[in-house]
Amino acid sequence: MPESPAAVDVPPRTEPGATPPPRRIALARLRDFALVPGIIAIAVVGQLVNPVFLQYDNVINILQTMSEIALLVLAQTMVLVVGKMDLSLESTFGLAPGVAAWLTIGGGHSLGLLPSWTAVPVVLLVGVVVGALNALLIVRFGLSGFVVTLGMLIVLRGLLTGISGGQTFFGLPDSVLYLGTTLWAGIPASIWICVLLFAGGIVLLGYTRFGRSLYAIGGNEDAAKAAGIRTDRIVWIVLIGASVLAALGGLLLSGRLASVAAAQGNGYIFTVFAAAVIGGVSLNGGRGTLFGAFTGILLLYMIQNVLTLAGVPAQWIGALNGAIILIALVMSRITSGKRQT
Repeated sequence: MPESPAAVDVPPRTEPGATPPPRRIALARLRDFALVPGIIAIAVVGQLVNPVFLQYDNVINILQTMSEIALLVLAQTMVLVVGKMDLSLESTFGLAPGVAAWLTIGGGHSLGLLPSWTAVPVVLLVGVVVGALNALLIVRFGLSGFVVTLGMLIVLRGLLTGISGGQTFFGLPDSVLYLGTTLWAGIPASIWICVLLFAGGIVLLGYTRFGRSLYAIGGNEDAAKAAGIRTDRIVWIVLIGASVLAALGGLLLSGRLASVAAAQGNGYIFTVFAAAVIGGVSLNGGRGTLFGAFTGILLLYMIQNVLTLAGVPAQWIGALNGAIILIALVMSRITSGKRQT
C-alpha cells in the first residue's frame, strides 16, 4: 500500500564514494497490514466457535452490514487525514434518507411533495448541503471543527426527530430500496459500492496530487499554504465529499431495512473513530490510509459477529467491543511501531 507522505522514511545521507548502509525494511511501512493477523485469528476463532462463521451466507451478511457504516469510516478517514474532524456524519447518515422519505412518500408525517424518482438525488443533495454548511463555518469563519460538527450533529438529529415525529418512515420508493436489496453478480450492491469507493479512495490518496495535498495539509497547514496548495478549497471538497458519503451510507442502510428510523445512525460515530484509529489513522491529521481504516472496520464487525454466534448476551456486547478495541489498539501499536496520536 502507498505510504502516507507524513510517514515516509528519509534515507541517511552518505558522502560521495562511501558505501551506502544496508537498506532495512521500516516497520512503519507494514502498519497498513498490522490488523491482518488479527483478522485471520478472528476468522479461525469464529470458525471454532461456530462452523457457520465462514459459510458464504454469514460472510456476505458481515460484509453487507459492514458496508454501510464503512462509508462513514471512509468519509471520516479523509477528514482526519486533512487534519479536521466531523462528528455530524452519523446524523447525516440518518437525516439524508429521512428527508428523502419525508418529501417523497405520503401519509403520516410525510409530505409527499416530490415524485418518488427524486428520492436518491434528494439524499445526495442533503449530504452536499450539510457538508457545505460545515465547511462554511469551519473554513470561512475559522470555527473549531469539533465544536461546529458537534453542534451540527445535535441539530441534524433533532431535525430527523422533528420531521418523523419520532416514528419510523416506511413505504420507501423503489429507487431507495434498489441499492440496499439488489444483487450484482450474486453479491449485494452495497458491498460492490463499498469496495469500489474504498479502491477509488486508496488510489486518490496514494497516487494523485490531490491525495498528497490532503496529507500535506493535515501534517502542516501553514507549510502547505506556503507550498502553494489551495488549502481552503481542498478542505471544502473533503468536508462536502464526506457528508455525501455519509448520506449514501444511510441510503444503503435504509434500502436494506426498507425503512428510516428516527434514531438511524445514533452512536455510530464511536465505532467509526475506533475503526479509523485502530487502522492507523491519526486524530492529529496527516497520517493513515484507507486500507488500514478498512481493515479496522472489518475487524470490528467480525468480532461482533463472533460474539453474536457465541451466544453472548446483547447487553454485554458493547462492553466487550470496547475492551476489544483497546486490545486491538495496543496490538496495532506494537506491530506498527508507531505512536498513535
